[in-house]
This record gives sequence, C-alpha cells and structure tokens, in this order.
Amino acid sequence: MPEAPGTGKKLNRCGSREIPSPLGQDGTERRPTPGNSRVVTPDLYSQDLNSRESSFLISEEPRSAKRYNLFLRRRLMFKKDEQSKDSIFFRDGIRQIDFVLSYVDDLKKEAELKAERRKEFEQNLRKTGLELEIEDKMNSEDGKTYFVKIHAPWEVLVTYAEVLGIKMPIKESDIPRADKIPFSCMLGPLKLPRNVKHPHAEYFTAQFTRHRQELFLIEDESSFFPSSSRNRIVYYILSRCPFGIEDGKKRFGIERLLNSHTYSSAFPLHDGQYWKPSEPPNPVNERYTLCQNWARFSYFYKEQPFNLIRDYYGEKIGIYFVFLGFYTEMLFFAAIVGLACFIYGLLSMHDNSSSTEICDPEIGGQIIMCPLCDVMCDYWRLNSTCWASKFSHLFDNESTVFFAIFMGIWVTLFLEFWKQRQARLEYEWDLVDFEEEQQQLQLRPEFEAMCTHRKVNAVTKEVEPYLPLCSRIPWYFLSGATVTLWMSLVIACMVAVIVYRLSVFATFASFMETEASLKHVRSFLTPHITTSLTGSCLNFIVILILNFFYERISAWITKMEIPRTHQEYESSLTLKMFLFQFVNFYSSCFYVAFFKGKFVGYPGKYTYLFNVWRSEECDPGGCLVELTTQLTIIMTGKQIFGNIKEAIYPLVLNWWRRRKARTNSEKLYSRWEQDHDLETFGSLGLFYEYLETVIQFGFVTLFVASFPLAPLLALLNNIIEIRVDAWKLTTQYRRPVAAKAHSIGVWQDILYGMAVLSVATNAFIVAFTSDMIPRLVYYYAYSKNAIQPMKGYVNNSLSIFLIADFPNHTVPSEKRDFTTCRYRDYRNPPDHEEKYFHSMQYWHVLAAKMTFIIIMEHVVFLMKFLLAWMIPDVPKDVAERIKREKLMTVKILHDFELNKLKENLRMNSSDFAKHLIIQENKVQLAKSAT
Repeated sequence: MPEAPGTGKKLNRCGSREIPSPLGQDGTERRPTPGNSRVVTPDLYSQDLNSRESSFLISEEPRSAKRYNLFLRRRLMFKKDEQSKDSIFFRDGIRQIDFVLSYVDDLKKEAELKAERRKEFEQNLRKTGLELEIEDKMNSEDGKTYFVKIHAPWEVLVTYAEVLGIKMPIKESDIPRADKIPFSCMLGPLKLPRNVKHPHAEYFTAQFTRHRQELFLIEDESSFFPSSSRNRIVYYILSRCPFGIEDGKKRFGIERLLNSHTYSSAFPLHDGQYWKPSEPPNPVNERYTLCQNWARFSYFYKEQPFNLIRDYYGEKIGIYFVFLGFYTEMLFFAAIVGLACFIYGLLSMHDNSSSTEICDPEIGGQIIMCPLCDVMCDYWRLNSTCWASKFSHLFDNESTVFFAIFMGIWVTLFLEFWKQRQARLEYEWDLVDFEEEQQQLQLRPEFEAMCTHRKVNAVTKEVEPYLPLCSRIPWYFLSGATVTLWMSLVIACMVAVIVYRLSVFATFASFMETEASLKHVRSFLTPHITTSLTGSCLNFIVILILNFFYERISAWITKMEIPRTHQEYESSLTLKMFLFQFVNFYSSCFYVAFFKGKFVGYPGKYTYLFNVWRSEECDPGGCLVELTTQLTIIMTGKQIFGNIKEAIYPLVLNWWRRRKARTNSEKLYSRWEQDHDLETFGSLGLFYEYLETVIQFGFVTLFVASFPLAPLLALLNNIIEIRVDAWKLTTQYRRPVAAKAHSIGVWQDILYGMAVLSVATNAFIVAFTSDMIPRLVYYYAYSKNAIQPMKGYVNNSLSIFLIADFPNHTVPSEKRDFTTCRYRDYRNPPDHEEKYFHSMQYWHVLAAKMTFIIIMEHVVFLMKFLLAWMIPDVPKDVAERIKREKLMTVKILHDFELNKLKENLRMNSSDFAKHLIIQENKVQLAKSAT
C-alpha cells in the first residue's frame, strides 16, 4: 500500500489512512494503552458525526458491520457512566478532548444564519485536520445545550507547532540546576517535592519543525506537547478559521462567533477533577496536582510550583504568579524592618519628651488652646490630646527617617532583582527570543466590524481594515472628557468628605464635651480622632462605589475608541483604569499628607472653604496620626473586601449556575458540562490582578514613612492572595486559554514611575507632615537646656493669641477668666510690633524642611543609581547558560544535518554504483550477442 506523505502511515485503496480493527486477534476488544492516543477510530463515529448520529450511537445499536458491534456496545453503552462522567476523551476513550464549544438553539430571526455559520465553521475546522464530536442537547444536563468537542491529532499539532515557533526538547541539558542557595537547609520546610517543583528534566530546545521530527525527544506523541501548548494551538486555529462571507467581507475567528452569540462559549477542558487523581488510561491529572500542592491554604508557607503552572496554564499566567511570589518574598524584608521601627516607637513611647509635656497636668494641663471651630467649639486644654500624642509617636519618631530612606533603597532592589528574576525565567521557559504573541497583535472583531475602509498594510502587503483618524478623534475626545469628568468626580467626593468632617466636627466636639457618659473615653477618643475615623470609613465606601461604576464605564469607553488590536485595547484600558484608581485611592491620602493643616491661617484670620466652613487643622501632634488612620482603613479595607469578593463571587455564581443546570437528575453531569458551568476567567482576568497588586504597591511605597506596618499588612494579604487566586483558577474558573508572555509588560513601567514618585512623597511626608524637622531645629538652634535639650519644645511650638482680637462672630459666647489662648504655628505674639506675622523660627524650620527634602532625594536617588548600575539586568550565570544553550543547539542541529547529508550521499553513491554495474552488464550482453 502507498504511504501518506510525511507520515509513514499506510493508505488504503481509497486514499484514506488504514483503520486498524478495534478487535484483537483473539476477538476481544482492543483497549488503548495508558499514554497512547494514536489508535484511529472508525469513520462511523469520527469527524463526520452530526448531532443526530451522536445521539443515535448511545441510544440504539449501531448499524455498522458486526465486527464493531462488541466494541461499540461495550464502549458506548455498558461503560457509559465510566466514559462520560469524568472522561476527557471522545466516546472512543482514545482521542483526548482539547477544546470545547457550546451553543444553544436560537429561536429568533437569526437562527438560520447562526446555524449556517456553525455548519460552515465546523466544516472548515475539519478541513484544517481537527477532529470534532458533537454531543446532542438531549444528552446535556439542561436539555438544550449542544457541545462540540475538539481533538487535535498529531499531524495538526506538529504543523502548527512549527507555525507558532514552539520550542521543544532536543537533548537533556548538561547544565546543573541553580537550586542551591545560602541556608537552603534551613528552608527545607518551605520546599515542594522535587517532582512537583521540577516535573520535567531540563533540556536544550529548538523550534519545532516537521521535517526534523527525528531530532526531537519524542517518546510518546500523546504527551510530547504540554497541555497548554495543545490548547494554544487549537485556539490559534479557531481564531483564524473562516465561517463565511457576509457583506462582501470574509468573516473568520471564534471571537466573532462568540460576539454574535453563534456559540455561547469556547474553552479548553480541564484534565480531570481537582479533588481526585486520574485513573488509567487517563493521563496524569495536573489539575489535581496543582490543587494539592498550590491551591491549599494550609500550604501558605510553601513555594509555588511555577513550572507546573506554566505547563498547565501557559507562560502569561505563570509569570503573574512568579511576579506576585517574588514581590511577596521582597515584602518579607520590608515588613521585618517596618515592624522593628514600630516596636522601637512602642518601646520609646513613654520616654518621649513631647507627649510627656503634653500629658503633664502642670504643663499641658495649664495650656489653654484656641477653639477648633467658630462659636460652637470651646477653649480646650492641651493635655486632652495626651493619648493622641503618644499614639503619634509610634509612627513619628527617629526611625521614620531611616525607614523612609530604607524603603527608597528597597524599591530599587526590588525592581532590579525582579529584572534578574525575569531574565532567569526567560531562559528557563524558552522565552529569550520571544516575539510578541500573535494573538495580541490580531485584529479585534469589533475593529473589523466598524471599519468601512481598506488599506494595504506596509509590512504584510495585505489589504486590511482601516479606520481613519478623523473617525476616531470624536471618540478620543469623549474618552478624555469622561476620564477627566470622573477624576473630577473623585476630587468632588473627597471635598464632600472634607465638608462632612468640617460640619460634624463641631457637633462631635460639643456632644463629647456635654455628654457625661463619654467622660472616660475623652482621653483617647477626641473629636479629631472621631471625625477622622468616621471620615475615613465614609471615604472608603465612596471609593468602592466610584470604582464599581468606573470599571464598567472605562471598559465601554475603551470599546468605543475601537482599538485595532488586543494589545492596543489592553494598553488603553490600563491607562484609564490606573489613572482613575490612582486618584480614587490616593487623593485623600495626598490631601491629609500635603494640604490639611497647611493653609488654615491663624485665630482671627482663618481661611474658609466656600466662605462657610473653616479649614481643617491638624492635631497638636501633627497630621501624621490621621494619615496613618486613613491609610490603615483604606488599605486594609480594600484588601479584605478584595479577597472576600474574589473568593465568594465565583463560588456563589457557580453554585447558582449548577443549581439551575441540574434539572434532570437522571442525566450524567459530564466533564465538559462541569467546566461549562464554571465562571469564565476572561481576557482581562490578569489585568485586574495586576492592577490590584500595583495599587497595593503604591500604598506600600508612596506613604510608607507614615505607616511602617504597611509592608507587613501587604505581606499577609499577598500570602492569602496567592492561595485565593490559585484556588479560583483550579476550582472555580474554566481553564483559560494558554498564552505566552516574557514580562509583566506595561506594569513594569508603572512600577518604575511609582518608585521614583515614592522618594519625593516620603521626603515631603517626613518634612511637612511629620514633626521631625521642627524638633531637630529646636534641638540644635533654640533649646536652652543642655541636660534635657527637648524640654520646653511643646511650649515653643505654640504661638500666643489675644482673645480680645477674636472677631465677634467667631469667639465663644461665654466669658472666660483668661486673656490668651495658644495655637500651633510659629508667629509673633500680640505684644510684638509685627504681631501674628511669621517669626524667624518659622523661616528657619521651613529652610530646614526644604534642605532635608533636597538632601534625602539626592542621597536616595544617588543610591538608586548606583544600585541599578551595579546590579546587572541579566545575571552572569544566566548569560553563560544562554550562550551555552545556543552553542549546543547549533552543534546538535549541525550534527543532525551532517549525518542526514552523509546518509543521503551514501544512498546516492550506492545507487550510482548499482547503475554503473547495470550499464556494464548491458554492454557485456550486447557484445556477447554480436
């Protein structure tokens, strides 16, 4: 019999591949061996099945030849439960399901058009070599959903592996793994089993080509390509397969069919249940392995199985978890230093001279402070803020400056070491020569649908849809206006919260002063703290509400801009979402850190908001306490709300979907139906995960000088976040389509920008929000006590105001037996010739603050520059490994081609010798005949 070209398989008389009998020589059924999927099944139930035939095969006895009767009865009838319940194969139990499409009959006007599209699409899929098997709706749990199961045979896999440039192993690597690190023996409990951490040996790899199959280490065709590569190849075919010509345009791609609701879903099939391992002849259940070693919360202290994640979910999802894990590891060091600074503040709290003077009845108890609001607020004594001043020292002490500088260096080390980790990952995952994923550069269906113009692509020289700039400009203006409007809305909401604080402060002050039951809590629950807590909680609720609406509006606006490719769409959405969330989450913190209490004026000449509400003042201990409170509530609340939402939302949706689907209890709930009822991860699933991490990074870096416990809170959150994300992916979501990526993309640039900004914000926080610089100026320039240099600082930091100078509409109505009150500022006293003007000490303090900012920024930026210069982007051992692999790959390919050439020459020389002998024999015969 002739052979099929390029396959070595025998062809029958009709030109199709020879079908082996499903029965053995002894008449019994031929069962597939584990890991072997190369047995081909009869045409009766292969690629040409329609829904009626597939239903018929299960319900009735087949009408094919008698010799297949036993095989079909046993496979399709007696073992129906075993084959269908958890099977990841076609009905033959041999061909593995790589992808699943689902649809429901449409009874509307477009039903015929959609049916025609599906028919054309599935025929074209078969023409590409894919094998399809359709499950009739009568076999589904809800009785109305069709499932189209897709299998990619070997010939299709090798063809598209070459097209996609997938690298496959050619020889086991002789370079030892770089697993040995200092103190590795102490990290034993954190390690995973070696077969889980490294499920495969390391190999030298090369781009796969069909004509060099002998070069590659193909032990078993069914397991040669990782499951992520298989579903990536199938999705590549689905995204390029045409389904007809409409309106004079060629239509193609599963995305267009999903957008038009021709199909309801398309997803790769999970390789088994997550709660139990697979049984032979099924392949190894990687989903179960991931669930046991990655998604369990009891393994929170363990490392992650990155190679297994990459093999199952693809490089794009894998690199996200590598980044999140690396970021969490680096947070560990920042958390330790931040906790040490907090403990230092806790231990030195009682020795703080400022809070000691404020709490002293003879000092703070004798200082009468000016009212904090007009008319309704009364004069108050400084020692009423005793507890607040002690609490402020926890975060505003000598270690604050050290921690701010440390975090500036930590950010640099984090980003530089991440570059190295990324370079190592590119080598280990064969991404060194990676080019942008074709799927990201593919035209979006919405772009083609909106385009009426065509233009020749300068690169491909093909006619492509084209949208003129004049058609996009109105949408760009609308997009910019909408983003500006919503950012203005955030500012307006922040102002509304400020107005709330201003309006209720007087109410809290008068209520807490007159209410006798609050006498015991006044020492620590002051009007300032009460207003700050309620205002922060209100601000957090407003943030969540605005964020909920803006997510949907930004997606709509980006869609209206009609981006050309998926990459352009994601970049545009990233810019909008990050700008909005930056303003939404950080605006209130920027206000408290840099504006509150800075422009309040002085008694008798206060500044007013809208000429109605008097500007907010800081507590005598400074605004750092309020900034810490704001950060704690927003950061902690966001993390708790985010984790609860991520865990509960898909769980409830999946439960409800399963509850609605299980209408016919006698039906079998098949493997593909179980996956179909799971929540969809979506193309933007990773986008929101990255966005959440970057916003947290901002809390950790931008305002960390005011809250050294921020890295610790972020560390605890990320430990939970990793396991929640892993649990979601393995149990609550359909398996995402695998995609390649060699970096975290645009998020790396955003992190660099926030790292630079964090140096400036922390320098300004220490200088203007903290009380550190005024204390240092007093210590070195104004203190007159050599034994106790800080004694008298509180009195020195408060200016004097004459009560008689109060305007009548602001002073409290009751008469007092004192003539002056104090306020926080550096101004001349009433008896000075330039009364209430800034004193010389004010300018000294301001000069010291500006000097500190300049020095700190230059020191930190210089150290950042030196560290970035000293730490190479690619580690030396990785660079050597890359060179070694390239050298070995070239050598292996050279030897392979040379041996092949020698064999061809040897065969040609033997043929030539035979030809010469034949010619000589002919000559001899001719001579003898004559």
